[in-house]
Amino acid sequence: MTTLSRRQVVSGLAGSTLATGLPALSGEALAQSGRPQKFQTRELVDSGHQFFGTISRGLAQVVETAVRRWGQPNAYILGQEASGAFFAGVRFGEGKMYTRNAGDRAVYWQGPSLGFDAGADGDRTMMLVYNLPSTDALFRRYGGVDGSAYLVGGFGFTALTADEIVVVPIRAGLGARLGVNLGYLKFTPETTWNPF
Repeated sequence: MTTLSRRQVVSGLAGSTLATGLPALSGEALAQSGRPQKFQTRELVDSGHQFFGTISRGLAQVVETAVRRWGQPNAYILGQEASGAFFAGVRFGEGKMYTRNAGDRAVYWQGPSLGFDAGADGDRTMMLVYNLPSTDALFRRYGGVDGSAYLVGGFGFTALTADEIVVVPIRAGLGARLGVNLGYLKFTPETTWNPF
């Protein structure tokens, strides 16, 4: 019997639902300490189009809406995730956080949810991160309300907060999902199966 790693499960579920690959982003951020600098809207839209590929219709509008509401982010995450729920649910994801001047690093997220929610989905996810004082400050729990309504495909965003840091996940994926739930995402520097 073969035991699958979390990476294999998330990659299999999220990757099998989408036909595009991860982008090869050009330019490496200088690994410096301190507060990450902000990204311009055009940079975010370009990275998102490369990442989401053919399913990126509407991405520019979603990013522009987030920028109007919260301003320019000083970090963003590109990754993939898988989730499922039947009243209680769980979400697991992994990706890479990009900053302009504080380096790039692998990140993992997981979290439980509870609500009127049922279904399963695999998503490519771009998360805009606002007010991040340092790259290590990302590693905590972010609470919020999430809603999903799609059959076969969907594209949407929500906002999660902790202290003054705001994380805005923009998800595009495939599956069948309907409902509203309350939960949180926990970001970690290493992979874990524990959603709490």
